[in-house]
Amino acid sequence: MIFSEKDIQQIERKGLTLKKVERQLKLFENGIPFANLVAEATIGDGILRLSEDEIEQFMSYFESKKDSISILKFVPASGAATRMFKFLYSFLEDYDLEKESINSYINKDKNNDLSLFFIGLDKFPFYHIVQEKLKETYPDFELLSINEQRLNFVKMMLDSDKLDYGNSPKGLMPFHKYKNQVVSTAFEEHLYESALYSSGNEATKLHFTISEKHNHKFDEEFSRIEQKVEENTESTFNISFSYQKESTDTIAVTPKNKPFREEDGSLLFRPSGHGALIENLNDLTADIVFIKNIDNVVTYKYKNDVAKYKKVLAGILLTIQEQIFKYLELLDQPNISEQKLIEIGEFLVNKLNVKISSEFEKYSLRYQIEYLTEKLNRPIRVCGMVKNEGEPGGGPFWVKDESGNITLQIVESAQINKKSKHQKQILKNATHFNPVDLVCGIKDYKGEKFNLKKFIDKKAAFISMKTKTGKDLKALELPGLWNGSMANWNTVFVEVPLITFNPVKTVNDLLKAPHQIKDNV
Repeated sequence: MIFSEKDIQQIERKGLTLKKVERQLKLFENGIPFANLVAEATIGDGILRLSEDEIEQFMSYFESKKDSISILKFVPASGAATRMFKFLYSFLEDYDLEKESINSYINKDKNNDLSLFFIGLDKFPFYHIVQEKLKETYPDFELLSINEQRLNFVKMMLDSDKLDYGNSPKGLMPFHKYKNQVVSTAFEEHLYESALYSSGNEATKLHFTISEKHNHKFDEEFSRIEQKVEENTESTFNISFSYQKESTDTIAVTPKNKPFREEDGSLLFRPSGHGALIENLNDLTADIVFIKNIDNVVTYKYKNDVAKYKKVLAGILLTIQEQIFKYLELLDQPNISEQKLIEIGEFLVNKLNVKISSEFEKYSLRYQIEYLTEKLNRPIRVCGMVKNEGEPGGGPFWVKDESGNITLQIVESAQINKKSKHQKQILKNATHFNPVDLVCGIKDYKGEKFNLKKFIDKKAAFISMKTKTGKDLKALELPGLWNGSMANWNTVFVEVPLITFNPVKTVNDLLKAPHQIKDNV
């Protein structure tokens, strides 16, 4: 592909290189191989199930260590709330008040989402906000027909010249309503939750990756709630923000794999998905990092249940990490015994789910030490896994790479070849689901931060079909943050209860019990 001088200038302005863009084009041309699933990870075979005693033990261990380590929570939060209201946007587009009632419209299309939305209307945390705006706008609102009231309610929520919720950052959407009509956003709930497992010696640290255009909105929200949250949690907060880097954007192509051009002839680049955030994570430092999506929060009633399992995962990480560091220090020593090498190998197999090469015993002593060191000296992630309830998204699997190595991975359904009966069957047999509930160790045994970019499987990317101004295009997403971007980390999967997973993918999810306040307390 020959790029013009103008193209090259555009590429370089984004912080990209010509070589990187050419590699992206090659991925479109050659296609991206599907993940090669060997088996689903299950309890006892890749997923750890804890006894009550073990839960208490790991939680206590974390509590004993937390004040002597630095803790950070990393929250991807750049998304707008648009998809939460998808069925309501369709309703506004399709519904004709003069032709039919809303009930008739619902029954005709068997629109269960819309039916549930109107049944639960007064239970939504933003109900009273919208109602007050409606009464200001329409003094005779109560005299309108039920159909007019409902239609105007949805318009007040979504119209760009009104509340415009669909274009609000998801993190700043009203998620929960407490007594006296006090509304809490997802952003605020993350602060409350984090305070329950942060170090007591320093400020509770959170880092949100957000859209640059919403920066001031998050600053305003923090200023509004800071004093209240600090008084309620008896904690101070150190909040930082970053944006997805332009240099992580990927080139878009036509269906024939030629660069897609805008009407002015310039190249089209697109944000490359949450995999780009490994760059943001790589810029941060802490002894342990909790990672959780912006929309996975609960009301205050359930916070301690959720925090309990965050502490458990962190306790497991610290326990395993401590042993890894001891073994790495031993491997640095001269004259390590053969018995110790066997012990380290067994630790890798039994605690880190590493499949040791069948040729290991034939290696020279020097190469055995190098092999074990390389396997141990990696970032580590302990990931909560919930029982599969049919949620879309990734799950835990044993995967074979091109070199024949079998490792534990979180794999998205888009990475799996559904045309293969064998691969489809493994997907169908999956017992657990990835709720994006991670605790990560990003420093090595010498206390130095890993360069996380060295541990990415660059082939674990996605190609998806999109449109721009009515024209089809192909888009490239980088290996997902907790998928291919962490493919070469040491990985431990742990079963956690469903209460830890409460995402708000659609507005109706706010009607579920973990997002509702009984008796409005």
